[in-house]
Amino acid sequence: MMHHVAGLCCASCGEVCRPMGGNTMDDEDRDPNNLNQHLQVQWDDVVGEPEGIRSLRCGWRLSSWCFRSSRNVCYIFLSILLAPLTALCLGCTFACLAFEHIWCVAPCLRVCKISCAATRSFLQACTHATVIPFTEALSFFWSRISIKTQKLPDTSVERKDDILLI
Repeated sequence: MMHHVAGLCCASCGEVCRPMGGNTMDDEDRDPNNLNQHLQVQWDDVVGEPEGIRSLRCGWRLSSWCFRSSRNVCYIFLSILLAPLTALCLGCTFACLAFEHIWCVAPCLRVCKISCAATRSFLQACTHATVIPFTEALSFFWSRISIKTQKLPDTSVERKDDILLI
């Protein structure tokens, strides 16, 4: 079986060949994960005239048309000129990042988890042997304290033996 260029019609089977990997691109929804919601580049998002100060309607419409046209032409020119090279660089960057995480970061984290397991068990045993009995003893001690409140008689003369009287 002969391999065909992605996106071209196959003469033998009549189907449009898809690139390998199963990911099909949607030409309508080019930002399905809403990665660029923060990017506000419409005329109304950039320029607005408040009440009380307005340009002529023809000037406003001409300015809007110039803005949209220049933005679209410039974006199309830059995307044709630089997008393939940028996509190539981004593809290589994310491939290197994936390689780093698959072959370096994840194994190192696994080594740390295995190495720290013994230390964790030792510290857990020490905690159970010392800290837990100590806190249980303190809780028993503090649970036996009772506080009673009563109104003291109003005396104008302070006694020297009541040093804790507030």
